[in-house]
Amino acid sequence: GASGGGGEVAEPGRDSAGNTNPSVVLPAGWEERQDANGRTYYVNHIARTTQWQHPGITEEGAAVTSLFEPPGDSEGEGETNRSDRQQYNRRNHMSVDENQRTARNSVSENSSVMENLHNLSLGGEAPPASGGSGHRSRTQSESDTTDAGQQARRQTSQTGPGGKQTPNNLNIEGLPSGWTMQVAPNGRVFFIDHISKKTTWVDPRNSRPSPLPSQSNVPNRRHQDDLGPLPEGWEERVHTDGRIFFIDHNTRITQWEDPRISNPQIAGQAVPYSRDYKRKYEYLKQQLKKPSNVPNKIEIKVRRNTILEDSYRQVHSIPSNKVDTLKTKLWIEFDGEVGLDYGGVAREWFYLLSKEMFNPYYGLFEYSATDNYTLQINPMSGVCNEDHLLYFKFIGRVAGMAVYHGKLLDGFFIRPFYKMMLGKSIELKDMESVDTEYFNSLIWIKENDPSELELAFQVDEENFGQTVSIELRPGGKETRVTNENKDEYIQLVIEWRFINRVRKQMDQFLAGFNELVPLNLIKIFDEGELELLMCGIGSIDVKDWKGNTVYKGDYHPNHIVIQWYWRVVLSFSNEMRSRLLQFVTGTSRVPMNGFKELYGSNGPQLFTIEKWGSPTNYPRAHTCFNRLDLPPYESYQQLRDKLIKAIEGSEGFAGVD
Repeated sequence: GASGGGGEVAEPGRDSAGNTNPSVVLPAGWEERQDANGRTYYVNHIARTTQWQHPGITEEGAAVTSLFEPPGDSEGEGETNRSDRQQYNRRNHMSVDENQRTARNSVSENSSVMENLHNLSLGGEAPPASGGSGHRSRTQSESDTTDAGQQARRQTSQTGPGGKQTPNNLNIEGLPSGWTMQVAPNGRVFFIDHISKKTTWVDPRNSRPSPLPSQSNVPNRRHQDDLGPLPEGWEERVHTDGRIFFIDHNTRITQWEDPRISNPQIAGQAVPYSRDYKRKYEYLKQQLKKPSNVPNKIEIKVRRNTILEDSYRQVHSIPSNKVDTLKTKLWIEFDGEVGLDYGGVAREWFYLLSKEMFNPYYGLFEYSATDNYTLQINPMSGVCNEDHLLYFKFIGRVAGMAVYHGKLLDGFFIRPFYKMMLGKSIELKDMESVDTEYFNSLIWIKENDPSELELAFQVDEENFGQTVSIELRPGGKETRVTNENKDEYIQLVIEWRFINRVRKQMDQFLAGFNELVPLNLIKIFDEGELELLMCGIGSIDVKDWKGNTVYKGDYHPNHIVIQWYWRVVLSFSNEMRSRLLQFVTGTSRVPMNGFKELYGSNGPQLFTIEKWGSPTNYPRAHTCFNRLDLPPYESYQQLRDKLIKAIEGSEGFAGVD
């Protein structure tokens, strides 16, 4: 069947001059179309051929001549003479062998590909018709021998018998007799042998192919979006609808996906990060000066199988007035192992120790309600460990040591934890990624009149199988929640859920942290940057991310907005990718086995992009569903700008939760 572009099925016929002949009806299986210059040609969907002549009209009793390609755009409007038309066809359709004819006929099965040959702004092979995994639209053998010439003729007048001259800016000196040069629509030079009626990329003067064109003509390209060179033999082009596709001249295929997504070391400058986390970090390091009158190093000897107990005994035993010794060079030794610690052993110590400190088995921390890899303080830690407050101060010291020495902890906490460290107020939206049930209940109360629920200023908490009621304020049991005081109730619930239950533990943690890194110094960071400071940036595999993403609404993997989105992600630095992941899922942590194990509020939940809103909206996130609501932006640059602003100022935009 036919699709798209060139024209409509027409009942009236046209004569060879392009004039409508209303008395002749098209036979069954034929379609009338217009080329880019307005000339009429006819498509036989049964035989899969095209021709200039109306199938119901013969000229001077001659048989109808079929062509292998729709007509070009360079000459012959108004031709009425059969010999002139045959001369035109000879010039626009160089001789091809039978294999090429077979390949060309198989390509024409998809009529949208036929339209692409007319409309591609940069010329060359067309991408798959719809899904990226459909049949190949072109083969390299075609483009190397015939298509380059045919496409070039659609935008530049070619040379040949009776044709126009070669462009003046091409050096034709030394070309063999009968050869001319032309420039393809994508900017690449090709050569025409008028004797054998063939075209080629190879220069007959030196037997070398002409260089591939630069990518400066690809729209929406900016310096900071440069991903570096494509792999050897690849070329980038733009489809008529603006989508970028890629040609692999080595395997003679086209695809939508950028081949650089498979390169773990993507080249090129990353998008500058306007909030300048790096500058903030450098300022912090300048303020954390090395103390005087302390030893040159501190030795910590531990056993791997008891690393938590051994480390606690040595780090916690240092009195507060001598805690500056923890700011000197760390010299870590593992029992029974000989090694010199020039940073690697200390890094391993922080990694192994943090895994033990944050292990829910010890009862000090627990996994949050919606996933199995973000942590929160266990409000019942005192039941599990009588010395839990001493351990929390020790953990605070270790976290401060990690920041001071530029090391990282292997653990990612819920957003309210970082806000408490910064002394920021915790808001309702912070609860969504931690306790969805509470979040939805409080949202309903916020948006409706809760009087009919007969709620009181108290909450119920399960304690070893028994439900205990806790007043949120004095006399809370007797105070009903009304439309007038519901905001106070919501705020008290949030404070109970995140602050009051773990206040003692958090105070000890902050006391230990403050001994090494003053809390006022970290307030230059926001909660997202503090997570990166303490826990670092997880290695984000964009290919794995993209391969485990689902789409809703009208979006699909090859939608132009989705293509722009992933190109933006590729152009981001690892830091900005982490911030994007944090914006949508609530944490920059990637699960141990990759994005396929990403969790949401109801269990496993893949990263989701849904079509929403209008181009004037900013993207918004639903952390409990790992979902990004992405408006249908009108350009790559608009999408990039809106997305970065949403990531950097998510708290300032309505609808971002």
